[in-house]
Amino acid sequence: MVAGMSEDGKRLLIAWHSRTGASRAMANAAAEGAGEAAWLLRAGDVSPDDILAASAYLFVCPENLASMSGEMKEMFDRCYYPVLGRIEGRAYATLIAAGSDGEGAQRQIDRIATGWRLRRVADPVIFCFDAQTPETIMAEKTVSAERLSQCRDLGAALAQGLDLGMF
Repeated sequence: MVAGMSEDGKRLLIAWHSRTGASRAMANAAAEGAGEAAWLLRAGDVSPDDILAASAYLFVCPENLASMSGEMKEMFDRCYYPVLGRIEGRAYATLIAAGSDGEGAQRQIDRIATGWRLRRVADPVIFCFDAQTPETIMAEKTVSAERLSQCRDLGAALAQGLDLGMF
């Protein structure tokens, strides 16, 4: 079986970027929950072919300066037009690591997903780390066991939705 592919051939692409470790930990926990359906790729490594090969998506990134991180934005810039008109109706969800509110990154991803005609299948998950000084913003982050459990649950729910043919 191909890595990141369930027995029925469906894949959950977990595209992630992290600067301080929080988003990486969140993506890894979601992949653990999704099991064999998980296909974990750093945003910088995602190609249009990867987007096309996936059945559903989980976008995981930090919010930087009220926006999604640059590497995540670059992934969307690189992949947007080559897949436009070819992935309508596929499921997506998001995990955002934020210093304050995370809404800016969330809005940007939702606008891109709207352009692709993706279907949000889970409420946005935003974890605020209350990092407000240069030192705390740049510090390596530790994600609590409770939050990692939420990420695993989201990954499991997305994989189950794929398995049941819900999306």
